[in-house]
Amino acid sequence: MQLQQRPSSWHEVIDLCLLQPRLSPPVAMGLCESVRGRRSPGGAGALRAAAALLVLLRLGLGLAQSVPPQDVCSSAAAHQDLTQPEYQKTAEVDASVGFMAPLVHSFLLTVQPNPFPKDLILKIAKDVEAQLNQLFIKEVLVYEVGFLVCAVIGLLYIVLMPIAGFFLACCRCCGNCGGKMYQKQTPSIHCHRITLYWAAFVTTVIILAGNICMFKSNEAIKVSVDQSQEELNKTIENIQSFLYSVPQQVHYVVNESHGTVLNVTRNLDAIGPKLGKEIQDRFRGTMDPALDSVRMLYQETVNISLELNHLNSSLVQLQSSVNRLQANLTAVKHQINNTFSDPNCFQCNMLQPELQKLTLDTTITVPSLNDFQAAVDELNKTDLKSKINEVKDFFASIPLRVTNDTKDIVKSTKQVLANIEKQISQFTKNIPLSAFTNVSETLVQLQKDIGRTAPEFKRFEGIRWGVCVVVCCVVLLVVVCNFLGLVLGPLGLTLKANPSKRSVTSDCGGTFLMIGAGFSFLFSWLFMIAVLLLFLVGGNFFTLLCQPWGDKQLLKFIDTPGFIPGLDIGPTLGLKSNITISGIFRACKKNQPLWTTLHLYELIDLQDLLNVTKYTEEIQQHFENTDISLSTITLLSPEVTNQLRSFSNKATNIDASAFTQQMNKISLINLNKTAEQLDQLAGFQNNTSSRDQLQKEARDLRQIQTDIETIIIPQLENLNSSIKSLGSTAGKINGTIEEVLSNVGAAQDFLNTNTTQIVKTESRTFLDCQLGYFSSYSDWANVTITQQVGRCGPVAGAVESIEIMICSYIVESLNAFWFSLGWCMIFFIPSIIFSIKLSKYYRRMKYSDEYDDQLIMSRIPRAQMKFT
Repeated sequence: MQLQQRPSSWHEVIDLCLLQPRLSPPVAMGLCESVRGRRSPGGAGALRAAAALLVLLRLGLGLAQSVPPQDVCSSAAAHQDLTQPEYQKTAEVDASVGFMAPLVHSFLLTVQPNPFPKDLILKIAKDVEAQLNQLFIKEVLVYEVGFLVCAVIGLLYIVLMPIAGFFLACCRCCGNCGGKMYQKQTPSIHCHRITLYWAAFVTTVIILAGNICMFKSNEAIKVSVDQSQEELNKTIENIQSFLYSVPQQVHYVVNESHGTVLNVTRNLDAIGPKLGKEIQDRFRGTMDPALDSVRMLYQETVNISLELNHLNSSLVQLQSSVNRLQANLTAVKHQINNTFSDPNCFQCNMLQPELQKLTLDTTITVPSLNDFQAAVDELNKTDLKSKINEVKDFFASIPLRVTNDTKDIVKSTKQVLANIEKQISQFTKNIPLSAFTNVSETLVQLQKDIGRTAPEFKRFEGIRWGVCVVVCCVVLLVVVCNFLGLVLGPLGLTLKANPSKRSVTSDCGGTFLMIGAGFSFLFSWLFMIAVLLLFLVGGNFFTLLCQPWGDKQLLKFIDTPGFIPGLDIGPTLGLKSNITISGIFRACKKNQPLWTTLHLYELIDLQDLLNVTKYTEEIQQHFENTDISLSTITLLSPEVTNQLRSFSNKATNIDASAFTQQMNKISLINLNKTAEQLDQLAGFQNNTSSRDQLQKEARDLRQIQTDIETIIIPQLENLNSSIKSLGSTAGKINGTIEEVLSNVGAAQDFLNTNTTQIVKTESRTFLDCQLGYFSSYSDWANVTITQQVGRCGPVAGAVESIEIMICSYIVESLNAFWFSLGWCMIFFIPSIIFSIKLSKYYRRMKYSDEYDDQLIMSRIPRAQMKFT
């Protein structure tokens, strides 16, 4: 939260205060307590205590009050959580690759039902040459007895299959073993043929299914190998991202402490404006009403002075107008008197009494205004504006006074903050971050090696794929020959035809069956060699690596003491307890941080590292007696107070009755009546000169009456309104003065009794703000280090990815291939038998043998000898 700039003048302070809502002290204290209540002590309270070095701000606090939360304190701003790296998606188990996994696993578990041979591997690991004795070899052979039995069967197949094919060929060449092109016709010949047909068909379908599995598994191997480089690079890049992020995260946490110290240092540098402004704000609640009322009184005093000046000028103007009209009326009166004295004026003496009434000899005065003017003049001498400026200057000097009183303490505190920053920086030295860099460099080199060998590996994989395709095609050729024989033989066969006269189609069918059997003899023993080798490699790879890897037994076995020399991770890191590979994997599987995964809490005492309380006692002793002294200011002196009360009493004595009488007197003057009498008198005059003179004087009287009505009367009314307004203002000023005296008295009492307490309270608030910086950082750093730094989920993901690539992809596909090929080789044996036997039912014989199922054979009696 940004701080507002301190106003440059007290007028701006008042305007700012009037624009912003004020908090009552109880509400403010309640808000403060709610803020403090949210500060959890946490395990990192030691760093919070470290901020007590700012005790200079306590300023001798022995009795501090709760204060409202201030905008100046931004310690509540939460630190940003660590940004975890974005990792690439690694390999996942593909069901299409392991389509034969259940069948192959069932077979291998039957072949090798024994558990993982921990003892045998440990013996080999300790001393290979010493273990090469008969007893150890016997143990190995006993463990591998299932594979040995299968290997013996495979060897017998490899040896016997070509021998059997050789002897069969020789036997048939000699006309035996079905080699003679003669087929005896019997009643059950059709039943034998059908039985052999379906047996050969089923066998061929089974071989075809195995052949399809061969093609699919071979393609799966190719896809797995092609993807392995990309997946391996993704895995290595994820590990590199993890290794690169850990030092960054550690440095980020440490750098945040630099930011915390920098914020506190910046606040200390601005302690005058910040703390001074808060002290000023605390005074505003009481001082603003007092100063506002004084300003209002000052403004009303100015307004009254202006009104008095305006009233006096109006009086002068009115008196001038009255005097001028009085002079005119006197002149006209003199002329009328001269006319009346003329002997030619007939009966003019009759109006002589009216002539004496023609007068405007009136002096316009307001006697009570003199005392009121004197009271206003006395009030102006108090110079309320200077009093306001004096208070403004007093409050404006508070920030500078705070700065001056805390200058030396701030300087020494900055040095202590530098020591704290140095101590927290030790955290990076306690963690071997260089190890992450070394491993990352090793992985970079590994990636280069993989990229360098990838073309050669792809070339080798292409050769392997081609050889396997050829093998699959040879097996498919046998299947095709069998199916051609099974299709062409029945199509060209005539049931009652002579065997020596069978059709070419039927003869081709039998020939294809013999070709399929011949190919089977030629290639089966060669393919069985490949099956045997792949079986021994892939089968043992599954039972000794993949199965225990998947069951997590392999990781537990690696943890066996002595298996890998120097693998004692705990002692290597200087830990009291030992750390196992399986334990690390389980923790990383849960994406736990390095703090708990590697038991770094045994290596690094985080509480002690962040504990800087050893600095606080010394700092506190230096700063306990530091105080900010604010001089007492008197808002209104007793003399000024008495003058205000005197002015209040005189302001109520304005009497406008005399002016009202004068105004009524003037308003009763009516010169038009006298003018009409002069006109009537002129009508009786025979003398033209007298008549004209009287008429002229009548006109002059009417003009003077007009001037009275148009000039004097409006000025009188305006003056009367001004007097009434002044009286109203003077009546209201009593309330203003009472408000001023009440507010100023309350403000003066507040300053006299609470100034020291306010300074202490706001100083404590400022101190709590700085404590909040350390409290916020310590809690955040503790949580971040123990829960977020170095979440090792990518490590477990890398292990699982490698397991999937090796076992679920390559080994599964390889095992599926040799299993499918072995499947086909086993069923080659019945296929050969059924094909050779069935081929004689379709091939064209050299010797005929007919069988007539309509011929009834009669018993030929034997010759008997009769003796007599």
